[in-house]
Amino acid sequence: MEHVLLTEQRYVPLEKIKSMHRQALENPEKFWGEMAKCVEWDKSWDVVLEWDPPFARWYVGGLLNICYNCVDRHINGNNRNKAALIWEGENGTSRTLTFYELYREVNKFASVLLNLGVEKGDRVAIYMPMIPQAVISMLACTRIGAIHTVVFSGFSAEALEDRINDSRAKVVITSDIMYRRGKRISLKSTVDRAVRECPSVNYVVVVKRGHDSEDIRMVNDRDYFWDELMSGASRYVEPERVESTHPSFILYTSGTTGKPKGVVHSTGGYLVYATKTMEWTWGINPRDVFWCTADIGWITGHTYVVYGPLSLGTTTVIYEGAPDYPSPDRFWDIIEKHGITVFYTAPTAIRMLMKYGSEWVKKHDISTLRLLGTVGEPMNPEAWKWYYEVIGDKRCPVCDCYWQTETGGHLIYPPVGVQLLPLKPGSVTFPGIGIDADIVDEQSNSLPPNKKGLLVVRNPWPGMLMTLWNDEERYKAYWSRVPGTYCTMDYAIKDEDGYIWILGRADEVLNVAGHRIGTAEIEHVLVAHPAVSEAAVVGKQDEIKGETPVAFVVLKEGYAPTEELKSGLIHHVKATMGPIATPSILFVVESLPKTRSGKIMRRVLKAVASGKEPGDITTIEDEGSIEEIERAYEEFKGKL
Repeated sequence: MEHVLLTEQRYVPLEKIKSMHRQALENPEKFWGEMAKCVEWDKSWDVVLEWDPPFARWYVGGLLNICYNCVDRHINGNNRNKAALIWEGENGTSRTLTFYELYREVNKFASVLLNLGVEKGDRVAIYMPMIPQAVISMLACTRIGAIHTVVFSGFSAEALEDRINDSRAKVVITSDIMYRRGKRISLKSTVDRAVRECPSVNYVVVVKRGHDSEDIRMVNDRDYFWDELMSGASRYVEPERVESTHPSFILYTSGTTGKPKGVVHSTGGYLVYATKTMEWTWGINPRDVFWCTADIGWITGHTYVVYGPLSLGTTTVIYEGAPDYPSPDRFWDIIEKHGITVFYTAPTAIRMLMKYGSEWVKKHDISTLRLLGTVGEPMNPEAWKWYYEVIGDKRCPVCDCYWQTETGGHLIYPPVGVQLLPLKPGSVTFPGIGIDADIVDEQSNSLPPNKKGLLVVRNPWPGMLMTLWNDEERYKAYWSRVPGTYCTMDYAIKDEDGYIWILGRADEVLNVAGHRIGTAEIEHVLVAHPAVSEAAVVGKQDEIKGETPVAFVVLKEGYAPTEELKSGLIHHVKATMGPIATPSILFVVESLPKTRSGKIMRRVLKAVASGKEPGDITTIEDEGSIEEIERAYEEFKGKL
């Protein structure tokens, strides 16, 4: 496993980083109490940590406001007229908001929310593309103590409806359309379909982008245009001082059952961890222009597009469109245009852009870059080297990070912004400062080097989720799979040097282009179709996306496996869940391989879909089902 030794830059000595890590593990209350000074508190805490496994409460008794820390405190110093938010729209429009301009917009929209009856603790759903109003909405919610739940704009009406109903959101914020690869995609019509069955929704706020007002269907006394509400809003709203343990947001993520999990993050602990990991990972300085390409519908967009950068007073960039539209150099053009210094994206994007060749990169001066990052899925060494050599010009460290929606911020990462560290292409390196991570077996025994096991964390940390919304029992499962630890449900190994390598999921959750999709959720959608009696979904390796879903279905009596029906089932998943959940191929079979106890043998399905031997099948109920699945695979493998 080869090393890449980084060129010399200004770093904090490695020994100091190791010392900080030791302090954090030996005396976490003292260490994290000191670290919490990175944000401003209206009232200091009484207790740094209340740990009642598996529930952690950080900075108990402390009062603060996230919006104040991300906006207000920066306009009182040198950052007042500094760019806070740079936006690039896919259709060629762009906008820059200084911290003072962002402050004014956030205050006015906070006033709008108050005028709509939103109070502290109420939930607000945000279903928007990557436009400035999405960030403004998030900050305005935290300003008044409302709890936002951002729903990825690629999700369907059904997925949006589920999340609104689970959170019981009172207001939905959306836009009339979004742009994607030159197409205008209606979001308002999706919201209209979703809220038909959402009795908690009182109002829908619509950002007008691509239509005249009369072309947008608006429901009287429910739907209002953003600009019209903003025109009558107050210019200042006092930030609500909330408890450190007050929920800041709910973010839904896939699990092993059909129902998405509503991950609840705190205010104080989350903001401290977002701010410190932003600082440790990237070594942020006042001149940095930071671009994380994640959508705000995912945790990376929350922590490293909005809250982490803005808490540090860093200029953050958001982009609405695709990485290769209208041409394969769109990313490199934006980096050159805005002088971006830190670039953070997904391995899927790197693999896609690598295929276009380095000539598209050479068209642009991207010498402002000093750090590169990746997140969301394992980074294969070939893509890592291309990223490092072509984009980073062999001088920019590559920070390959590992973390989850539930962790709030980076768990395993090389803090390349502050220390000089040899890197190994494809490894996420070492546990972050204050994270006691390990590779273990099912009984929580540490495993030797190069032995595959479960990645766990043995201690609480400030960024960790507080619970799952309306489901504390389900939350406890994180800590019960491997007794006494937080189990990530990812397999990993640790090499002889202690470097950690992520191998993939240990449960039935797929990682499609960095997005977690539960196989049970897709199966639930397929079985809901009138033609389907049974369904099983597995993941198949994909050169670009990492994984794609492959579906196996058993039809009900009276339905024939026509090409039209197969296409219809694939479209059904796409329409119900959104494009990221769409099966790359669907097989119709007469039966699914099951154990004698009735459990579907997904391991067998995954092997067959990948063209591998199915392995031990001594427990299978009907060996004939494997033969049929193999026949189906042979028939369609040219399409895989």
